[in-house]
Amino acid sequence: MMKGTPRRSVKQVKQQNPRRLVVKVGTSTLTRETGSLNLQNMEKLARVLSDLEGMGYQVVLVSSGAIGIGTKKLRLEERPRELRMKQATAAVGQCMMVHIYDKLFAEYNRTVAQILLTGEDVESPIRSEHLRNTFEALLELGVIPVVNENDSVSSAEIETGQAKVLGDNDTLSAIVARLCGAELLVLFSDIDGLYDADPRTHPDAKLIHHVEAVTPELEAMAGGAGTWRGTGGMATKLHAARLALEAGIDMVIANGSRMEALYDIVDGKNVGTRFSASLIDN
Repeated sequence: MMKGTPRRSVKQVKQQNPRRLVVKVGTSTLTRETGSLNLQNMEKLARVLSDLEGMGYQVVLVSSGAIGIGTKKLRLEERPRELRMKQATAAVGQCMMVHIYDKLFAEYNRTVAQILLTGEDVESPIRSEHLRNTFEALLELGVIPVVNENDSVSSAEIETGQAKVLGDNDTLSAIVARLCGAELLVLFSDIDGLYDADPRTHPDAKLIHHVEAVTPELEAMAGGAGTWRGTGGMATKLHAARLALEAGIDMVIANGSRMEALYDIVDGKNVGTRFSASLIDN
């Protein structure tokens, strides 16, 4: 277990909603190796999140996949390389993705809303306050917000460069969790959690179940980017964990192939890797 965690105060905890969680699902979970949508995973996700909402949880979904879905929808042979084509593909993919979410969640009598963000939206005090109010209103109404970066106008994630605010959906999900006052952030990916070495090259790598701080040693364990369908790797997840811990939010990395694991995760059971924000009285 890693020590030296940023501590959260009682005041911070009172500002958080213990029944509010943010779930981020990566492109590799939402699509298949061919680039086609993984409708089985999307249906399971809709069912589990709808059930949790029925149990009294307030759920925000951060969903990647717009460019990957758009690439398949447009019948392109490969993911575009030119910025304007990436942004056009994202626009097509986002439309299709939200349409499918709307249909799937409606099967369980749930309503979804789309929120697309840019770095300027979360940097600006006025815009971020409007965002907080929008999230609060939607969650009060029992709506499940579906959030993504607005790739059609922002190049923070899809192009390399400096001065990024969001930059990837792992970071975006941590920022959304802070905006919403969530107590738990769950990152679903194609990995089981954080290992002490890259399991793709080290078969004997061991899964780390509990972490209390993102240390330089921990960051050194992080590998590169994930699959060709996504842009995030363990390094972006550790950055998200750092943001979450600083705000007193627990974060879990788990494998998106088992959506039902969310039930155990919200119950605090030993699933994936949990980054724990410890509570002390200040």
